[in-house]
Amino acid sequence: MTTAAGLQTVVTVPARFRGPEGVANGGWIAGTVSEALHGARYDSAVEVTLHAPTPLETELDLRQLANTATLTHGETLLVEAIAVAERLDAPAFVPFNEAARAERGFAGLTAHAFSGCFACGLREPGDGLRIFPGRVEGAESVAAGWRVPITVADQDGVIPDAVVWAALDCATGWAHFAPGEFALLGRLTAQVHRRIYPGGTYSVVARATGREGRKLFGESAIYEVDGTLVAAAKATWIAPA
Repeated sequence: MTTAAGLQTVVTVPARFRGPEGVANGGWIAGTVSEALHGARYDSAVEVTLHAPTPLETELDLRQLANTATLTHGETLLVEAIAVAERLDAPAFVPFNEAARAERGFAGLTAHAFSGCFACGLREPGDGLRIFPGRVEGAESVAAGWRVPITVADQDGVIPDAVVWAALDCATGWAHFAPGEFALLGRLTAQVHRRIYPGGTYSVVARATGREGRKLFGESAIYEVDGTLVAAAKATWIAPA
């Protein structure tokens, strides 16, 4: 519906799209709010700040204004998105076969704090994205070969931006994490340049870019098999005290 405050809709996050148990995957919900702001335009990046965990299976208010979009639960601000004029750096391309080999070193195979995560959890094939970034030999990056399940396409056969953002999200954390370690996503800025197709194969690459107290910083990218950049992101994570 349209109100004096802008376009407002009610959304509910299905349990499938969880990160930590009981709350939404940070990248998925960031992409959902970004898409409300950005539509299908690929001409700028969007910065999304996660102010509080987003509950699952709960009616939430998604409001789009001229330059911002917000997700709230009652009086609680959960997520806020703004368009930004920013060029995002991308980690160097890793060929798909090399990225797939790197998955054997995925720290989450040894110990995973959120093994049910939609993006990087040990879910059944076709249910989650099963993106398992492992250290790339001879590089300061992690990578995974992403085989896009057809089950994440929408009714029109399109992979939603929410799924693309989820793919960009967790890899930036695994660029830092040892087995069993975790942090929570605080901010994700991303730009999608091209469509991703169900059944396609892509390289997901990420690198750690620094740490400041409890804040962890990283960058990620998705590439087609020929090295064409599909999407890029930078993330800020908050480690537990």
